[in-house]
Amino acid sequence: MPAKTNINSNIVQSGKGVPVILIHGLGGNLTSWDVVAGQLEKRFRVIRYDLRGHGHSDNPPGPWSLDDFVGDLKNITKQLFLEKCHLVGFSLGGLISQGFTLKYPDMLGKLVIVSAVAGRTDQERHKVIERVKNLENGDLDTNIELAMERWFSPAFRNDHPERVKKRLDDLMANDPQGYLNAYRVFGHGDLAEKLNRITCPTLIMTGEDDPGSSVRMSELMHREINNSRLEILPGLRHSVLVESPETIAAKIDDFL
Repeated sequence: MPAKTNINSNIVQSGKGVPVILIHGLGGNLTSWDVVAGQLEKRFRVIRYDLRGHGHSDNPPGPWSLDDFVGDLKNITKQLFLEKCHLVGFSLGGLISQGFTLKYPDMLGKLVIVSAVAGRTDQERHKVIERVKNLENGDLDTNIELAMERWFSPAFRNDHPERVKKRLDDLMANDPQGYLNAYRVFGHGDLAEKLNRITCPTLIMTGEDDPGSSVRMSELMHREINNSRLEILPGLRHSVLVESPETIAAKIDDFL
């Protein structure tokens, strides 16, 4: 299904070979993948883009749906004349990659789902909706305080304050309304009941201490997607692309 509003997406490409599309998470941008792209571009055509409302992509009026994000990705594949690709999605990007694979299964070579959500409990869903309400009330600071606990291990926050600050700066650089529109999609999106229709080779990864994209969720995805491999990343919370990008790059490169 095409997005109801076609947008101009900011796209960066590097390398040559089989196309690999990298989809960043909520409040990030395509630079989230710098280390991973640097590894993959040695033998793949790496394609990164800013999600709608993020970075330098268009920010159309909301509300948005998951189908809009999937449609944006489909438009990019048309723009770049891609008939088949590997797909890697982090967090919200992991949800988008699930949706794209379900709608366009013939386009997928391999799928990588990193720190994503599926099968939220009522309690988990309530926590996300509370964060949406905070944004609706203009209270981003509370969400940032909560995010620090979910995103980074205490040791990493202590030892690498500059990398934590960079992640927060990326978040703050996004348009507040676009971020809210995307957060609503993330908060309400869940494709757990359809995942058993995914048949392509799939790698599922999450941090063992990630409370939002939990081990339980990744185990559920692994059970539902028959042709899948599960990797639990010791000692990591949610922001694995910031805290341990070399590990993520190596595991994705090996799988692809």
